[in-house]
Formats: sequence, structure tokens, C-alpha cells
Amino acid sequence: MWFRGKSSKQGKQPASGKPGTRSVGHTLQRMRVPVDLLRPGMRVVKLDRPWTEVPVLFQGFELAHEDQFRILRHYCEWVLVEGDEHQLADALDRIARQKKRTTEPLSETRSLERELPRASQAWETTRSFVEKVSSDIETGNALNLEEARPVIRACVASIKSNASAMFWMSRIKSRDEYTAEHCLRVAVFAVAFARFIGLPDEDLEVAGLCGLLHDVGKLKVPPEILNKPGPLDPKEAKVMQGHTSIGYNLLKTDQNLDPIVIDVTRHHHERMDGRGYPARLEEWQISRFSRLIAIVDAYDAMTSDRCYRDGLPASDAMRILYRNRGQQFDAGMVEAFIRMVGIYPPGSLVELSSGEVALVLTTHPGKKLRPKVEILLSREKHPVTPRVIDLGGESNDDAIQITRPLPDGSHGVSLEGRISQVIAGDRTLAQ
Repeated sequence: MWFRGKSSKQGKQPASGKPGTRSVGHTLQRMRVPVDLLRPGMRVVKLDRPWTEVPVLFQGFELAHEDQFRILRHYCEWVLVEGDEHQLADALDRIARQKKRTTEPLSETRSLERELPRASQAWETTRSFVEKVSSDIETGNALNLEEARPVIRACVASIKSNASAMFWMSRIKSRDEYTAEHCLRVAVFAVAFARFIGLPDEDLEVAGLCGLLHDVGKLKVPPEILNKPGPLDPKEAKVMQGHTSIGYNLLKTDQNLDPIVIDVTRHHHERMDGRGYPARLEEWQISRFSRLIAIVDAYDAMTSDRCYRDGLPASDAMRILYRNRGQQFDAGMVEAFIRMVGIYPPGSLVELSSGEVALVLTTHPGKKLRPKVEILLSREKHPVTPRVIDLGGESNDDAIQITRPLPDGSHGVSLEGRISQVIAGDRTLAQ
């Protein structure tokens, strides 16, 4: 079987000896291919879900138009394709490279120092947009989402240059602006995560829009329910869960939005075990982008301070995501997300085995406990000229390790303060 819900049976090797392939006559073969690796000329013969769950016209077609690729990328993870031996041999090579991608850090074209000013500007512009959307909803004005794409485009450009700059911005959080900032943070992490797992550039904007607008319905939930410090009673829980349908109704009339953005707004609380809301969808009915946003949404919600509680450490949130993989969340995506973010996410303040205090600059998916850091305080906790050390690099001769995370602001060091220093022109951050 080739359906996602029966993944345990997908490991059988075909007679041809090539993973995921089987012969069709003498010249054509069939192979299960990740949707990001599809190429023109391949013929799609089966999806990882029923054909009726995906907005395509025909059950079986040859890939030729960008719209076909885009729809499959948004809704599916794998499809069964038919092609000649050359096409499929190339796909097998690209599958191996794609798997390796999620064991390597996100590529960077600019230093954190150079990117932070642009990231800060993109962050503030996007937050202003979310605040305007919030105001329009609260006052009953018609939504104008024309500016959504330009602001997300700026975030995408920054993340492609150096994702850690936006990750640093996302760690500066306000309890009183949770909903607006939450949407912004989910957008940032959605773009970075989509890039990390290999989605093409044209889908990064879409992932960002999904994140930015996924909780738009919460802006119509009464504040006394949205910010209630204790557990919600059944009636209140029903009102809260209604935000997905409210958001869907707010967005569905906008002809300029990608349909998948509207789908995610409605279905980002569905679960792999079929116990989610609002529709209790089965695993195979949940779109790829809804699965992605579900993970990022939960991670940010768990790690953010609210007016009634403090956020969890990133490591605790990761443990919860991992424990719920395959039940609440897509298992493969959870594991990839943990590799991307790491145990000590960029912007974390940590103490080293040397006694020094440092900020995490970037993570390494293959060395989750050994990121690249910027040392700011000596072992005596005195300020020093900042220097960068890669804890997972060969030059770390002394095998310095992280001994514990520190709360932001410890020993007078804050991420916000360091960002202000760098933007103001402190050139001590390494290139």
C-alpha cells in the first residue's frame, strides 16, 4: 500500500532491486517520490491519499505545469510516479541528497551581524501588519491582506540569508502581545522549517502566510476566554476551538490567497490519531502544510510566556513534541524540527563548562548539544570582548560543552541588549 496511513507496509522492496521502484513493461518504471523532487514528464499514478482529497482534475496525469507541482507540494508528501529509467535514477540520487539536507545546518549567505538590522526591520514591519489586521477585525473593518505577501517576502529574504537573525528576533517576547507575536513567530519558524526540509523557494512564502494567518480567528475569541488563567470549562473550550472555523470564514472569500493557507487556518489543530478539531480528520486527510504549522504552533505556544504562566524551556517543549509524534503530530516532521531548532535554539543564553557565559548563534542538526556560540562573559562573569567558538567544530580542542541554559538577563546579559548593540554598530560579532 502507498497510503501515508500505512507507512509500516511501505518498506517492501520491489523486484527491480531499486528502493521504491517496480517495473512497468520494458521501458517504464514506477517509484514513490517525495513531492519536492518531482520533475516535468513524470506521470503521477497514485497519491499518498485518495484523489478526492486533492484539488486535481484527473486521477493520473503527466506533470507539465507549475500549478500541478504546487498543488502536490501543498497537500501531499509522496506520490507514485511512472517514468523512464533515466528520470527515476535521477530521482533516486536526489532523494539521497534530500535526506542528507536535514542533517546539515541551514545555509547562510550573510553573517549574523550583517543580517540582524534587516531582520529587525522585517520583524517590525510584519508585526505592524499583524497589529493592523487585529485592529480591523476588532473594529469590524474589511480585511485587507494585500500587504501580507510583501511583509512575508521580506522575512523569507532574511531567513534565506541567515535564519538565526530572525530566530534571535523571535525570542524577544511580550506577555501582553501574545496573539500578534505568536502569529509572527510561527510565520518565521514555518519559513525556516519549510526551507530546512527542502521545500522550493516558491513555497517558502506560502508557508510564511500559513503561519502568519493560522490563528486569525483567535482575534474574535473573547479575551476572558483567550487569556483565562485556569482550565477552560467545556463551553469555553468549544468557543476557543471555534477559532479555526472563524478564521476559515474570514479568509475563504479572499480570492488572492492560496487555498492551502485557508486550509491550514481551519485544520492546524487536527491530529494524526484523528482526535483533533474541528473535523476529526484522519491522518491522510491532513495536508502537509497543516502538519507543518501544527508543530510550529505548538512549539511556540509551549515556549512563550503568557499573562497567566511562564513558557517552558525549549528542551521541555521538544520532549513533549517528541513524545506526541505519530499521535498528535507528524512523526517525521517532529524529528526534522528538533534537528533544526536544536536543544539550545539560537538566541539562548548558556553557561559553558569553562564557566563562561555565551549566546547561541547557530545550531547544527547533527550535533544538537554542540552549537556555535558567542562568548560574552568570562568565567568570573565579567564582560569580555565577544568571541565565537563552534562547540562542534574541530577547533574546539578543549572540548568545551554547554553545562546549562540560563534565563535571559542572567548576569546582566540579555538577548535584546545584544541585538541593540549589534544593530548600533558593535562590530565585535565575528563574520
